[in-house]
Amino acid sequence: MRAYRLTAAGAPPALDNVPAPAPKAGEISLRIAACGLNFADLLMIEGRYQDTPEPPFTLGMEVAGTVTARGPDTDGPAPGTRVAVFGGQGGLAEQGCFPAARAVPLPDAMSFTDAAAFQIAYGTSHVALDHKARLQPGETLLVLGAAGGVGLTAVEIGKLMGARVIACARGAEKLEVARQAGADHLIDAATDDIREACRGVGGVDVVYDPVGGDQFKAAMRACRPEARILAIGFASGEVPQIPANHLLVKNLSVMGLYWGGYLKFRPEVVTESLATLFGWYEAGRIRPHVSHVLPLDRAAEALDLLRSRTSTGKVVVTPSAD
Repeated sequence: MRAYRLTAAGAPPALDNVPAPAPKAGEISLRIAACGLNFADLLMIEGRYQDTPEPPFTLGMEVAGTVTARGPDTDGPAPGTRVAVFGGQGGLAEQGCFPAARAVPLPDAMSFTDAAAFQIAYGTSHVALDHKARLQPGETLLVLGAAGGVGLTAVEIGKLMGARVIACARGAEKLEVARQAGADHLIDAATDDIREACRGVGGVDVVYDPVGGDQFKAAMRACRPEARILAIGFASGEVPQIPANHLLVKNLSVMGLYWGGYLKFRPEVVTESLATLFGWYEAGRIRPHVSHVLPLDRAAEALDLLRSRTSTGKVVVTPSAD
Protein backbone atom coordinates (compact mmCIF):
# COMPACT_ATOMS: atom_id res chain seq x y z
CA MET A 1 0.00 0.00 0.00
CA ARG A 2 1.00 3.62 -0.38
CA ALA A 3 1.71 5.67 2.76
CA TYR A 4 3.08 9.16 3.42
CA ARG A 5 5.79 8.52 5.98
CA LEU A 6 8.42 10.20 8.11
CA THR A 7 11.41 7.86 8.04
CA ALA A 8 13.88 9.77 10.21
CA ALA A 9 13.90 12.81 12.50
CA GLY A 10 14.69 15.91 10.49
CA ALA A 11 14.10 14.21 7.13
CA PRO A 12 11.26 15.36 4.88
CA PRO A 13 8.30 12.95 4.74
CA ALA A 14 7.69 11.11 1.48
CA LEU A 15 5.22 8.80 -0.21
CA ASP A 16 6.36 5.18 0.00
CA ASN A 17 5.16 1.64 -0.70
CA VAL A 18 4.97 -0.44 2.48
CA PRO A 19 3.32 -3.74 3.46
CA ALA A 20 -0.31 -3.42 4.52
CA PRO A 21 -0.59 -4.03 8.28
CA ALA A 22 -2.68 -6.77 9.89
CA PRO A 23 -4.82 -5.89 12.92
CA LYS A 24 -3.60 -7.06 16.32
CA ALA A 25 -5.77 -7.79 19.34
CA GLY A 26 -7.81 -4.69 20.17
CA GLU A 27 -7.48 -3.26 16.66
CA ILE A 28 -9.51 -2.94 13.49
CA SER A 29 -8.14 -2.58 9.99
CA LEU A 30 -9.54 0.17 7.84
CA ARG A 31 -9.70 0.99 4.17
CA ILE A 32 -8.99 4.70 4.56
CA ALA A 33 -11.21 6.95 2.47
CA ALA A 34 -10.24 10.30 3.98
CA CYS A 35 -7.69 11.75 6.42
CA GLY A 36 -8.08 15.15 8.05
CA LEU A 37 -4.89 17.19 8.46
CA ASN A 38 -4.03 19.15 11.60
CA PHE A 39 -1.38 21.66 12.63
CA ALA A 40 -0.03 18.91 14.87
CA ASP A 41 1.03 17.00 11.75
CA LEU A 42 3.44 19.84 10.96
CA LEU A 43 4.78 19.77 14.51
CA MET A 44 5.33 16.01 14.24
CA ILE A 45 7.42 16.51 11.10
CA GLU A 46 9.55 18.97 13.07
CA GLY A 47 9.68 16.70 16.13
CA ARG A 48 7.99 19.35 18.28
CA TYR A 49 4.64 17.71 19.06
CA GLN A 50 4.05 16.33 22.56
CA ASP A 51 2.98 12.93 21.17
CA THR A 52 5.40 12.54 18.26
CA PRO A 53 6.06 8.82 17.63
CA GLU A 54 9.56 7.53 17.00
CA PRO A 55 10.25 7.39 13.24
CA PRO A 56 9.54 5.69 10.98
CA PHE A 57 5.79 6.30 11.08
CA THR A 58 2.93 7.31 8.82
CA LEU A 59 1.53 10.80 9.32
CA GLY A 60 -2.19 11.58 9.68
CA MET A 61 -4.02 11.75 13.01
CA GLU A 62 -7.69 11.31 12.14
CA VAL A 63 -9.32 9.14 9.50
CA ALA A 64 -12.58 7.90 8.12
CA GLY A 65 -13.16 4.74 6.13
CA THR A 66 -14.60 1.24 6.06
CA VAL A 67 -13.70 -1.55 8.48
CA THR A 68 -12.16 -4.50 6.65
CA ALA A 69 -11.24 -6.80 9.56
CA ARG A 70 -10.98 -7.09 13.34
CA GLY A 71 -8.00 -8.35 15.28
CA PRO A 72 -8.07 -11.58 17.32
CA ASP A 73 -10.60 -11.60 20.16
CA THR A 74 -11.56 -8.01 19.37
CA ASP A 75 -14.98 -6.47 19.84
CA GLY A 76 -15.83 -3.45 17.76
CA PRO A 77 -17.48 -2.38 14.52
CA ALA A 78 -18.00 -5.27 12.11
CA PRO A 79 -16.35 -5.38 8.68
CA GLY A 80 -18.24 -3.14 6.28
CA THR A 81 -19.03 -0.52 8.95
CA ARG A 82 -18.25 3.10 8.08
CA VAL A 83 -16.31 4.70 10.95
CA ALA A 84 -14.17 7.64 12.00
CA VAL A 85 -11.10 7.08 14.19
CA PHE A 86 -8.64 9.31 16.00
CA GLY A 87 -5.50 7.21 15.75
CA GLY A 88 -2.80 9.79 16.40
CA GLN A 89 -0.84 8.54 13.36
CA GLY A 90 -1.25 6.26 10.34
CA GLY A 91 -3.94 8.17 8.46
CA LEU A 92 -2.08 9.21 5.30
CA ALA A 93 -2.18 5.72 3.83
CA GLU A 94 -4.51 3.55 1.81
CA GLN A 95 -5.01 1.17 4.75
CA GLY A 96 -4.33 1.26 8.47
CA CYS A 97 -4.88 -0.45 11.82
CA PHE A 98 -6.36 1.53 14.70
CA PRO A 99 -7.73 0.94 18.24
CA ALA A 100 -11.20 -0.58 17.96
CA ALA A 101 -12.31 1.31 21.08
CA ARG A 102 -11.79 4.63 19.29
CA ALA A 103 -13.84 3.78 16.20
CA VAL A 104 -17.05 5.79 15.97
CA PRO A 105 -19.74 4.54 13.54
CA LEU A 106 -20.85 7.28 11.16
CA PRO A 107 -24.36 8.57 10.60
CA ASP A 108 -25.66 7.45 7.20
CA ALA A 109 -25.77 11.05 5.98
CA MET A 110 -22.16 11.86 6.94
CA SER A 111 -19.62 11.74 4.12
CA PHE A 112 -16.11 10.40 4.69
CA THR A 113 -14.74 13.89 4.02
CA ASP A 114 -16.91 15.41 6.73
CA ALA A 115 -16.06 12.57 9.12
CA ALA A 116 -12.30 13.00 8.64
CA ALA A 117 -12.64 16.73 9.32
CA PHE A 118 -14.82 16.31 12.39
CA GLN A 119 -13.40 14.75 15.54
CA ILE A 120 -10.32 16.78 16.46
CA ALA A 121 -11.58 20.21 15.41
CA TYR A 122 -15.09 19.97 16.85
CA GLY A 123 -13.99 17.81 19.78
CA THR A 124 -11.29 20.26 20.83
CA SER A 125 -13.63 23.23 20.73
CA HIS A 126 -16.54 21.54 22.45
CA VAL A 127 -14.47 20.10 25.31
CA ALA A 128 -12.66 23.43 25.69
CA LEU A 129 -15.75 25.64 25.74
CA ASP A 130 -18.16 23.32 27.54
CA HIS A 131 -16.11 21.09 29.84
CA LYS A 132 -13.21 23.43 30.65
CA ALA A 133 -14.38 27.06 30.32
CA ARG A 134 -18.07 26.44 31.13
CA LEU A 135 -19.08 29.05 28.57
CA GLN A 136 -22.48 30.55 29.46
CA PRO A 137 -25.23 32.05 27.29
CA GLY A 138 -24.75 35.81 26.96
CA GLU A 139 -21.00 35.72 27.63
CA THR A 140 -18.52 37.16 25.13
CA LEU A 141 -16.14 34.69 23.47
CA LEU A 142 -13.03 35.83 21.59
CA VAL A 143 -11.74 33.26 19.08
CA LEU A 144 -8.21 33.80 17.79
CA GLY A 145 -7.24 32.06 14.53
CA ALA A 146 -10.97 32.01 13.85
CA ALA A 147 -10.78 30.75 10.25
CA GLY A 148 -8.49 27.80 11.03
CA GLY A 149 -9.33 24.16 11.62
CA VAL A 150 -10.19 24.45 15.31
CA GLY A 151 -10.93 28.18 15.41
CA LEU A 152 -13.83 27.98 12.99
CA THR A 153 -15.48 25.23 15.03
CA ALA A 154 -15.08 27.38 18.16
CA VAL A 155 -17.04 30.14 16.42
CA GLU A 156 -19.81 27.69 15.50
CA ILE A 157 -20.00 26.03 18.90
CA GLY A 158 -19.77 29.33 20.76
CA LYS A 159 -22.85 30.57 18.89
CA LEU A 160 -24.70 27.30 19.55
CA MET A 161 -23.96 27.72 23.26
CA GLY A 162 -25.49 31.21 23.23
CA ALA A 163 -22.35 33.36 23.39
CA ARG A 164 -21.60 36.60 21.61
CA VAL A 165 -18.63 35.69 19.40
CA ILE A 166 -15.73 37.91 18.34
CA ALA A 167 -13.71 36.30 15.53
CA CYS A 168 -10.09 37.32 14.97
CA ALA A 169 -8.33 36.26 11.74
CA ARG A 170 -6.07 37.71 9.06
CA GLY A 171 -7.69 39.31 6.01
CA ALA A 172 -11.17 39.94 4.69
CA GLU A 173 -11.54 36.50 3.05
CA LYS A 174 -10.89 34.58 6.28
CA LEU A 175 -13.05 36.95 8.30
CA GLU A 176 -15.93 36.36 5.88
CA VAL A 177 -15.64 32.61 6.51
CA ALA A 178 -15.85 33.30 10.26
CA ARG A 179 -18.82 35.62 9.76
CA GLN A 180 -20.68 32.90 7.86
CA ALA A 181 -19.97 30.53 10.75
CA GLY A 182 -21.84 32.89 13.08
CA ALA A 183 -19.37 35.49 14.36
CA ASP A 184 -21.01 38.67 15.67
CA HIS A 185 -17.90 40.89 15.53
CA LEU A 186 -14.79 40.65 13.34
CA ILE A 187 -11.19 41.69 14.06
CA ASP A 188 -8.50 41.71 11.37
CA ALA A 189 -5.35 40.50 13.12
CA ALA A 190 -3.25 42.03 10.34
CA THR A 191 -4.46 45.60 10.84
CA ASP A 192 -6.63 45.98 13.96
CA ASP A 193 -5.63 46.49 17.59
CA ILE A 194 -7.09 43.35 19.20
CA ARG A 195 -7.14 44.77 22.70
CA GLU A 196 -8.90 48.00 21.72
CA ALA A 197 -11.36 46.26 19.39
CA CYS A 198 -12.43 43.90 22.18
CA ARG A 199 -12.68 46.69 24.69
CA GLY A 200 -14.85 48.57 22.21
CA VAL A 201 -17.54 45.90 22.52
CA GLY A 202 -17.27 45.61 26.30
CA GLY A 203 -14.43 43.15 26.86
CA VAL A 204 -14.13 39.37 26.84
CA ASP A 205 -15.27 36.58 29.17
CA VAL A 206 -13.60 33.62 27.41
CA VAL A 207 -10.59 33.57 25.08
CA TYR A 208 -10.05 30.60 22.74
CA ASP A 209 -6.43 30.74 21.61
CA PRO A 210 -4.77 28.32 19.17
CA VAL A 211 -2.27 31.04 18.14
CA GLY A 212 -0.23 32.22 21.14
CA GLY A 213 2.40 34.94 20.81
CA ASP A 214 1.40 38.59 20.69
CA GLN A 215 -2.27 37.76 20.10
CA PHE A 216 -2.43 35.95 23.44
CA LYS A 217 -0.96 38.99 25.19
CA ALA A 218 -3.43 41.37 23.56
CA ALA A 219 -6.37 39.10 24.34
CA MET A 220 -5.38 38.79 27.99
CA ARG A 221 -5.36 42.58 28.32
CA ALA A 222 -8.88 42.69 26.85
CA CYS A 223 -10.30 40.29 29.46
CA ARG A 224 -12.97 41.18 31.94
CA PRO A 225 -12.52 40.19 35.59
CA GLU A 226 -12.87 36.44 36.11
CA ALA A 227 -12.35 35.71 32.40
CA ARG A 228 -11.11 32.29 31.32
CA ILE A 229 -8.32 31.91 28.76
CA LEU A 230 -8.03 28.62 26.87
CA ALA A 231 -4.54 27.80 25.59
CA ILE A 232 -5.24 25.47 22.65
CA GLY A 233 -2.01 25.73 20.66
CA PHE A 234 0.79 27.97 19.44
CA ALA A 235 0.46 28.35 15.67
CA SER A 236 2.44 31.60 15.85
CA GLY A 237 5.45 29.62 16.99
CA GLU A 238 5.68 31.56 20.26
CA VAL A 239 4.59 30.09 23.57
CA PRO A 240 3.51 33.10 25.68
CA GLN A 241 5.00 33.60 29.11
CA ILE A 242 2.22 34.61 31.48
CA PRO A 243 2.86 37.21 34.23
CA ALA A 244 1.11 35.76 37.25
CA ASN A 245 0.51 39.19 38.75
CA HIS A 246 -1.77 40.05 35.81
CA LEU A 247 -3.83 36.94 36.53
CA LEU A 248 -4.11 37.98 40.17
CA VAL A 249 -5.30 41.56 39.54
CA LYS A 250 -8.24 40.49 37.34
CA ASN A 251 -8.82 37.06 38.89
CA LEU A 252 -8.17 35.43 35.52
CA SER A 253 -7.90 31.70 34.84
CA VAL A 254 -5.65 30.21 32.15
CA MET A 255 -6.44 26.62 31.15
CA GLY A 256 -4.58 24.30 28.83
CA LEU A 257 -6.53 21.97 26.59
CA TYR A 258 -5.11 18.93 24.81
CA TRP A 259 -8.07 16.98 23.48
CA GLY A 260 -6.13 13.77 22.82
CA GLY A 261 -4.91 13.70 26.40
CA TYR A 262 -8.42 12.97 27.66
CA LEU A 263 -8.38 9.65 25.82
CA LYS A 264 -5.66 8.53 28.25
CA PHE A 265 -7.03 9.68 31.61
CA ARG A 266 -10.74 10.56 31.18
CA PRO A 267 -12.00 9.03 27.93
CA GLU A 268 -15.62 9.54 28.96
CA VAL A 269 -15.16 13.29 28.46
CA VAL A 270 -14.40 12.68 24.78
CA THR A 271 -17.11 10.03 24.39
CA GLU A 272 -19.84 12.24 25.83
CA SER A 273 -18.66 15.26 23.83
CA LEU A 274 -18.63 13.33 20.54
CA ALA A 275 -22.14 12.01 21.23
CA THR A 276 -23.34 15.59 21.55
CA LEU A 277 -21.47 16.69 18.43
CA PHE A 278 -22.69 13.85 16.22
CA GLY A 279 -26.21 14.64 17.41
CA TRP A 280 -25.75 18.26 16.36
CA TYR A 281 -24.45 17.10 12.98
CA GLU A 282 -27.44 14.82 12.38
CA ALA A 283 -29.74 17.71 13.33
CA GLY A 284 -28.01 19.96 10.80
CA ARG A 285 -26.72 22.36 13.46
CA ILE A 286 -23.02 22.00 12.56
CA ARG A 287 -21.25 21.19 9.30
CA PRO A 288 -17.48 20.94 8.79
CA HIS A 289 -15.90 23.59 6.58
CA VAL A 290 -13.38 21.88 4.27
CA SER A 291 -11.53 24.27 1.99
CA HIS A 292 -9.36 21.70 0.16
CA VAL A 293 -9.62 17.99 -0.69
CA LEU A 294 -6.52 16.46 -2.29
CA PRO A 295 -5.41 12.92 -3.22
CA LEU A 296 -2.65 11.09 -1.36
CA ASP A 297 0.00 11.82 -3.98
CA ARG A 298 -0.48 15.52 -3.19
CA ALA A 299 -0.07 15.11 0.59
CA ALA A 300 2.96 17.43 0.66
CA GLU A 301 0.91 20.14 -1.04
CA ALA A 302 -1.92 19.58 1.41
CA LEU A 303 0.43 20.08 4.36
CA ASP A 304 1.84 23.21 2.73
CA LEU A 305 -1.67 24.68 2.74
CA LEU A 306 -1.59 24.46 6.54
CA ARG A 307 2.01 25.67 6.77
CA SER A 308 1.32 28.76 4.65
CA ARG A 309 -2.04 29.40 6.37
CA THR A 310 -3.79 29.67 3.00
CA SER A 311 -6.52 27.15 3.91
CA THR A 312 -9.65 27.83 5.91
CA GLY A 313 -11.32 25.25 8.11
CA LYS A 314 -9.92 21.81 7.33
CA VAL A 315 -7.75 20.23 4.64
CA VAL A 316 -8.58 16.59 3.82
CA VAL A 317 -6.53 14.01 1.93
CA THR A 318 -8.27 11.08 0.19
CA PRO A 319 -5.93 8.05 0.16
CA SER A 320 -8.42 5.76 -1.64
CA ALA A 321 -11.70 6.12 -3.47
CA ASP A 322 -14.52 4.58 -1.46
